[in-house]
Parts: sequence; structure tokens; C-alpha cells
Amino acid sequence: MSTEHTPGPGTGPFPPVAPDVVAEAVEGLTSRLRKKLDAAVEGCAERARPGADGAVQVRFGEDAEVTVRPGPSGVVTRAEHVVCTCLLAPRCLHRTAVLGAAPLAGPEDMAAEEPDPDAAPQPPTQAGAPEAPGPEAGEAADRSGAADGAPSGPPVRPGTAPSGDSPATPASVPASVSTGPRVATTEATSTADHGPATPPATAATAEPDPASPATAAQAGAAGALWQAAAGALAGGVPAAGAVVQAELLRAAHTARLAGLPRAEAAALRVVRGLRNARDRRAAHRLSHLTEAFRELLLVCGSVASGAGGPALTGAARRAYRQGGSLHTYGLCREPVLSATGYGGVVTHLITPDGVQLQVSDVRPGGLARARGAGSASVALGGATLDHAGLARGGLLIVGATISADGRLGSGRGVKATPLRGVAWTEQPAAALFAAPAARTIAARTADPDTAGALLGCDVAVVAAVGGHLLVRELGPDGSVPVDAPLLRLLPGHPHPELAHTENLRRLGTRPGLRLRVLGRPDLARAATLRALAVGPVPGAAYTLRLPADRLDRADLGYDRLQGVHLPPEDGRPAGDPPGPVGEAPDPLAESPLWRVRGLLETGVSGGRRAIAETARAGTPSATLVPLRRAGLATAAELTGALVAEADRRPRDPFGRLTDPGSDAYARAWLALAVHLSAAERSLVAASWAAY
Repeated sequence: MSTEHTPGPGTGPFPPVAPDVVAEAVEGLTSRLRKKLDAAVEGCAERARPGADGAVQVRFGEDAEVTVRPGPSGVVTRAEHVVCTCLLAPRCLHRTAVLGAAPLAGPEDMAAEEPDPDAAPQPPTQAGAPEAPGPEAGEAADRSGAADGAPSGPPVRPGTAPSGDSPATPASVPASVSTGPRVATTEATSTADHGPATPPATAATAEPDPASPATAAQAGAAGALWQAAAGALAGGVPAAGAVVQAELLRAAHTARLAGLPRAEAAALRVVRGLRNARDRRAAHRLSHLTEAFRELLLVCGSVASGAGGPALTGAARRAYRQGGSLHTYGLCREPVLSATGYGGVVTHLITPDGVQLQVSDVRPGGLARARGAGSASVALGGATLDHAGLARGGLLIVGATISADGRLGSGRGVKATPLRGVAWTEQPAAALFAAPAARTIAARTADPDTAGALLGCDVAVVAAVGGHLLVRELGPDGSVPVDAPLLRLLPGHPHPELAHTENLRRLGTRPGLRLRVLGRPDLARAATLRALAVGPVPGAAYTLRLPADRLDRADLGYDRLQGVHLPPEDGRPAGDPPGPVGEAPDPLAESPLWRVRGLLETGVSGGRRAIAETARAGTPSATLVPLRRAGLATAAELTGALVAEADRRPRDPFGRLTDPGSDAYARAWLALAVHLSAAERSLVAASWAAY
């Protein structure tokens, strides 16, 4: 039995293919055919035609036709799912090219081939990696992965952020590696995402568990994956063709078998990023690919050195614990849309003691699914509410199951009864707006478990700049302090077909408008909040006018604000401080660290040879001098070490390379990348501290 494949956004005409199937096909080619593989992959999508019974057919000339017929889950998980009629099949160029042109399946896709377990608590999953869909409704909210640049439902935990200019490689990476690559280490002082909803900061700097060292199989698999990743990084995007990608996929499959799903997920993000870059797809973001390489090298280097624990190795499924009986109240809805074709909604809830929870419903379907899921029924314990009603209502849940990141499960023993919703002016929701944003962010910086939770604040609109708003936080008396720094409100998701951007643009037409905003702090940007919902400020005259049946709030991703919801323009309070002429100050943009990021991205896009050219051209001083003048001595030292290592190609008297490996270069690149990430997070924390 097979299911018909429906192409999703960015997936092309082919169904997803398991990484090990692609790697096995490439390994079966002769060296002569491997040289032709990249050219053969390019034209496969144009030749694809739908066949009978949900198959996809690709014709190569008169005597060769490849037929792709996925399994029951719609994923190609076996070699026999792709057949070719030529004489060299199955070790032929045609079949391998089709497999190379198909999108990669993640663990969550391939898990559908297995029987669904009972809806009891599931085995644990890693933080920040795609999850396998269980019986809980919508537990695929994280399927897109941070490197794809798509938002995910629950926030992921950012990594460590040292203060000052100390080297930033986390303590999870030992200073010397006996069984694998060696990575430099230093101390990290504090822990604090995007998932973005942003491309997201991952938990790559999570502390290892000293009581759970990596096994020999895990260390060996991580070392092999490190070697493949280091080679891909040294060659850059131009050299990362189908053969290099297959080496990464084979090593990632070995890591999966060894019990390293986090490393596997990072490798898949790297391969997808390389494909996007080589094909010049709209989904390509060089910054995302750079972050994916950092995550992959850091995790593999740590595990290969013997470090272990769930924070580094990860696990295949999300862990759910029994939560007993819960009273929950809706806060808002957030649309979820990934670059890999998934869409849906996450509804945020809060309990009487202030714990934030989520109900997720994310499935394949892309934009249409994301827009329609906001009014879909909530599949939780037989509840009769839809997500729109739950966002403004509540649930009494009996037999609740809760994951470590606050996701509610919908097992067979879960029962839910609708409750009356609470306004943002009532407890427990009112507690989200009680403290100034600076104090809340400072507390979350010290507690990584709450770093990605929703944040509420009362603000006054200053101006609309591009696709975001500049606002100032209101003082305790409801006025706008003259010296109040600027805060940025960004859309929860930038897709133009969602309501976020249009709603922010409409709010920007009323300078001075008082807003109560609920959103997620974007810890990758200076003083930035991803706005998810807005409401009127209690007691303010120049504020929103929303219907009472909406509990005086609007979900920016679904509810479209109209002119009737805004106050008249002539009602603006007198004495408001004038708005800025241009953009708000940005310590990240003003810092010379952007030069470091540019160098790292140059290494990803062009390989070590591109970085080495900066040394031969005599330009390192253009980067190092500004760093030293700004007091970033460690960044300058690591930058100089990377440039020197990229240009170091020692040869013997006969001109042969004496050290052809890429380990030392990868270590130097990783040390600078981790330091940059930590330094940028420190600047972001400082921008919030201004409040």
C-alpha cells in the first residue's frame, strides 16, 4: 500500500527520502559516475511527472525511467521504493540523481512507518531537534528545525552567554580529545531560541552530564561525523556536492544508530542548508547554515571527547510526565509555518501558579494549514473548543501529560472540560505584565528554563520602520519616560500571507497609541520582542478598542485589526516624547563583531581557501584592529588564529601536504563561532538591561 505524495512548499515534486537510502545509492556508484552526479541532479525536478498509484516518474532518454513509489507514510525508506529500468540499475546514475534531488526526510517523517505507540508518556526527545509525531495532537511543531529558519511552536533553550570578552567555548567541550577531534574550551557563566521563532539559538552549549559519559559507539560515531563535517566546512558550499552530502548523511545515519539523534538532526540541517545554497533557493540563509555548522561541530566534538548526557546526545521522542489535574487559561494563538511544508498553530496557556503551557497542532500542509488551524478543533481530551476559543477560554484537564518544554499531550487517559477564560487584567495572566521588561529579562537570563517564555509589557507606539514597530515601555504611572529606550516589535512570523506584518503596520499609523503586548523575546536581536497578541492598556484613553467578546485582545497572527479598533488620530496624548527619525540604536550592528560573523560566513560559503585569501591579500588588520580597539581582544586573537590556520598548508620537500586533514581548521572555526555567539548574546542582554 502506498499513499499519494502531495508536494509541499519547498519540497519539489518528489516525496521525502530517508538519508541512509541516499547515502547507500551514492556509495554504490563508480568514481566515474560520481563525477557526473551533480550535473544529473540538476535536471531531475523538471523531468518529474506524476505516475499511477501516487508514484513519481522521471525519464532519462529512451531506455531509462526512474519510478519513485514511497511507502505507506509517503516517505522513501527503502532502496526498492526507487527503481530504474536501465541496465546498470540499481547502481546507476539515474536512480541516484533522483534520490539526490528529493528532499531529505527527518526522524519525524520516518517514524510514521512504525506503529503508533499508545498515548501514554513517550520516551524523551532532545531539545532543539525535530521530534517524531506521537499520538498527541500536533506534536510536530518542531519538525522544521532551527536551521531551516522556520518558527517552531515551543521555544528552545538558548545556550550559554559569558560576560565580557572571555573565550566563549562552553565547558561541555573538553580541552583535549582522546577519541575524536580536539576542541578548545573555556568557562561559560550564565545560560539563557526561533525558533523562532527565529533561526534559532539552540542548546548547543548545554552542560554534559558527568554521570552519563558517551559510549564507545557514540564517541566513534560522533568522531566520524566530525570528520565529514570538517571536510564539508573546509571545502565550502562550492565543493559540497552530492558526494560530500552523502558522506554527511552516512555519518548522520551511523550517529542515529549509535543513539545520537541530536547530532543526526544537526547534520540533516547542514545538508539541507548546503542544498539550498547550491540550488540558490529562496529558503537559503547563509547565517542559518553557519549556525547549523556550529551546532554540528560543537555537539560532535563534545561527544567524541567522551562527554555525554541527554543534553548532548538527545533522544528520539519527546518525554511526557504525568501532570495530574490542571486548570489552564488561554493567552493567545501563534501560527506555525516551516520551510519544509509544515503548518499549524500553537495555543499558549497559563496555569494559576504562572506556569506557561502549549497545545500544538502542526501537520504537513504549509501556509493553508497554518491559516486554517487557528480555528480547528482542539484534539485534547475530548474538548469541544477550537483553538480560537481556547485562546480566550480555559480547560480543566484531568490526567494531563506534560513535556519538559511545557507541551500538553493528548493521551487516552486525558479528559478536558471547558472553563471561562480570564482577561489579561485578571490573574494569572496579569502577572505577565506586572514587572518591567528589564527585570523580567534579567531574571530569565539567570534561569534558562524560562528564557523562551512569553513576556508581557505595556508600551507606547513611536513609529513604524520597515516591517516592525518601535515602541517605548510605559512607566508605572502610564506615562512615557523621556529617557525610555526603544524596544522593537517584530512580527511573530514574517510571511506576508499571515496577519502579523499587516497588523503591525496598521498599529504604526497611530504614534502614541498605548498597547499591552504579549510576545516572545528574540534573544538573537537587541531589545526585540516577537509580538504575538495585543490588547488595550487598562485606564488609558488612547488605546485599542476591541470587542468585549474577544476579551479585549487580538491574536496578531489571525485577527486582522481594522480602523474601528483604533482610536481617532486627534486623541493622541500631549507631551509624548518625539519619535526617532531612523532606526533604533543596535549594539550588535554598531559592534565590530559583524566583521567576525562575515569572516565565519565567508568560510562557510567559500571554504578555507576563501578565508586564506584574506591573509594573502593583507586584509586581516582591517578586521583585527577594530576588534582590539573595541576591547574585544579574545575575538581578535581567535580571528587571527582562524586566518592563520586556513592559510597553513605545510608541505614536504616533494610538495606533498604533510597535514591534509581539516581538523585543526575546523577547531579554529568552531572556537571563533562559539565565541561570537556568546558575545552577541551578551550584547543582547545588555540592550535589555537598559530598561
